[in-house]
Amino acid sequence: MNRRVVRDATRMAAVLLLGFLTLAPAAQAEDWKWKWSNGFKLDSEDSSFKLKFGGRIMADYLFASGDDGLSGIEDGFNFRRARFFFSGTLYDRITFKAQYDFAGGDADFNDVYIGIKQDWGEVRFGHFREHYSLEAQTSSKYIPFLERALPILAFDPGRNSGVGVHGKSGDKFNWGVGVYYDADSFGVSTGEDNINITGRVAFRPLYEDKGKRLVHVGFSATQRDREDGATLRFRARPEARNAPRFIDTGSFAADSVTILDLELAGVFGPFWFQTEFLQADVDASGSGDPEFSGFYVQAGYYLTGEHRRYKTSSGAFDRQKPKSNFGQDGGKGAWEIAFRYSTLDLNDGVIAGGEQDDISVGLNWYLNPATRLMINYVRADVEELGEADLLGVAWRIDF
Repeated sequence: MNRRVVRDATRMAAVLLLGFLTLAPAAQAEDWKWKWSNGFKLDSEDSSFKLKFGGRIMADYLFASGDDGLSGIEDGFNFRRARFFFSGTLYDRITFKAQYDFAGGDADFNDVYIGIKQDWGEVRFGHFREHYSLEAQTSSKYIPFLERALPILAFDPGRNSGVGVHGKSGDKFNWGVGVYYDADSFGVSTGEDNINITGRVAFRPLYEDKGKRLVHVGFSATQRDREDGATLRFRARPEARNAPRFIDTGSFAADSVTILDLELAGVFGPFWFQTEFLQADVDASGSGDPEFSGFYVQAGYYLTGEHRRYKTSSGAFDRQKPKSNFGQDGGKGAWEIAFRYSTLDLNDGVIAGGEQDDISVGLNWYLNPATRLMINYVRADVEELGEADLLGVAWRIDF
């Protein structure tokens, strides 16, 4: 990180902290409540005002080797994410969040939005993650591997600027839909007609014992229209951030693309599984209207008896809480083993983006609900280029 980034991050942290300190006298005068719950929280007595300040630090080490056909593989260290945020609820109905990531060399927007809560859900305006994919909707704080699976890395529309609406019905059903402009890392739209319409539904035919027994079924779709002369590009790196992208369609002219996603997941005590299939149908007559696809299957088991937690308000997986925190009354934290197979095919017609299969094996140690150590081994098999072996060791903490 250069000095400007460190300076900007320090200034932002100071401003957010000053805001909290400024509110402290009023909080005491009005009987507001300070508390720590994986972040600093300040709530009014009637809960109509709620404020939260926090962030996350994710530090990754990568040890890598590969065949001669896979260039650019090398050992290294990077900050995968370094974020600060300030969020809250005002007058019971207005929500907001301002979250910035400094890991990429500048203060990139992540979630920066204003929302209006209704009895049935929320309307949100600003820059935030589109309602798409179980794996994408699960926060990076809670995914069981260092990175999301290959097809998610390639096809997920990510965060863009627009308006979205989402809600839930009891413990059984979630929905979300929105219209978005393609946006850069500061939330600015990249083209007048580069517009995405994205939606997701999630249903739980089985939800028992607060999620200890769970079956999740979901469907997502995004229609991404491009303005005249615009291009599309799909690519993905192996499931370790420091590795280069070995499969890449390159940029090609296209009018639109429709990407469908089928989701299935389950939790049965300490065992869990999750899978998604994604297919992209591209309207690009000059390239023969190519189709690309991929899927992943992953599963895990908690050696210490916990279960993977699920959040019914978002229809996605949630923070893991060990039965006993490391260092408290002899606690050892929670231990999890995980396995994933993922595949992505970016070859069709005149587009030769490549094909890749990844096998990932993970060991996660949750010291407490906010801290974990992750060890991932990834074998990436790139068709016609060779294989790479990647060992990632990472610390994850959020506060």
